[in-house]
Amino acid sequence: MNRSITIIGAGLAGLTLARVLHIHGIPSTIYEAEASPMSRTQGGQLDIHDVNGQVALDECRLLDQFRSIINFGAESMRFLSSDGELVGEIPDDGKLSNPEVLRGELRRILIESLPDGTIHWGRKVDSIDARGGGVPFTVTFADGLTVDTDVLVGADGAWSRVRAFLSGASPEYLGTVWVETFLHDVDKRHQRSAALVGRGAMLAMEPGRGIFGHREANDVIHTYVVMKKPLDWMSSTDFSDREQALTNLAAELGDGWAPELLELITSGETTPVARPIWGLPLGHTWDQVPGAMLIGDAAHLTPPDGDGANWALYDGAQLGKAIAASPGDIESAFSGFAAEMLPRSAASSRAGYQSFEQTFGYNAPENLRNMMDRATTYGRRHRR
Repeated sequence: MNRSITIIGAGLAGLTLARVLHIHGIPSTIYEAEASPMSRTQGGQLDIHDVNGQVALDECRLLDQFRSIINFGAESMRFLSSDGELVGEIPDDGKLSNPEVLRGELRRILIESLPDGTIHWGRKVDSIDARGGGVPFTVTFADGLTVDTDVLVGADGAWSRVRAFLSGASPEYLGTVWVETFLHDVDKRHQRSAALVGRGAMLAMEPGRGIFGHREANDVIHTYVVMKKPLDWMSSTDFSDREQALTNLAAELGDGWAPELLELITSGETTPVARPIWGLPLGHTWDQVPGAMLIGDAAHLTPPDGDGANWALYDGAQLGKAIAASPGDIESAFSGFAAEMLPRSAASSRAGYQSFEQTFGYNAPENLRNMMDRATTYGRRHRR
């Protein structure tokens, strides 16, 4: 293939695409706004599903490396009421199919699988132009550098500049904010919190508010306060004084919360960070521009439901396979990929919005009990 391929974004989708192309002998170049792989924390732990994420990693020929970073036992989940009562529990007996890994470690094995020089760090996109003629796209970066490319793939996440070039669509605030903090060295220093959360995830919800704790592979508990709030609440809230801010967050949840649950917040060892939850409109699409495509959150951003990273991996692998199957006809590759991806992502987005609202919305406690009842019934049927 003689056409140049430029991928914007070194997240999971872009890295997977570049890896599959490399396996098939097709070079590509990734431009990433971050200054280096370690310039910021890469988020928490991900459950990688056997129906999409693991399929993609198999296409990348990285399943052995993936298995080496699994946090065994972390698929377990505990559901608590606000007074600390155990509503239900899903144990990780080693037979579950969606193992947990740290996002940063997964990103690392993908980066290490690429040839040196594939990724250009510190390249934030300023603008994209389609000039026509022999070179369809000119990408201009914030430092003034320009790059001409024949093929452009936007894998640049929620605030994708490639998406803005193609459709102008922007994510919408979904009315929920997650505020995160961390507890470190929990087996020694936060034993009550470690027992409360267990080896995997713990969720305690009331209507429109709750606490989500996630035990990670590095002896850390990643805690989120989940609240329905207007967008301007974040700009009007002072998070600079860590202890006071965490105390205020606990108070925002209201009365009736068990002290051991509030301790996950008030004992936090990092300054809280507010993360508003955004999503693209359901059924989002864009006008097809020859030589350009979107994958991952750039194409179908939805609220966190455990599937976003998995579909990003799958997008990258499927697009890489499509290009490798038609290296001389990029438009055929793109149209075939889009014909599968767009309806699949629309269905997944609908399910994601529904799952998010059921878990974190105004009927959350009853929904959690129903989830546990269904899980228990399913378990009885399949043990017969």
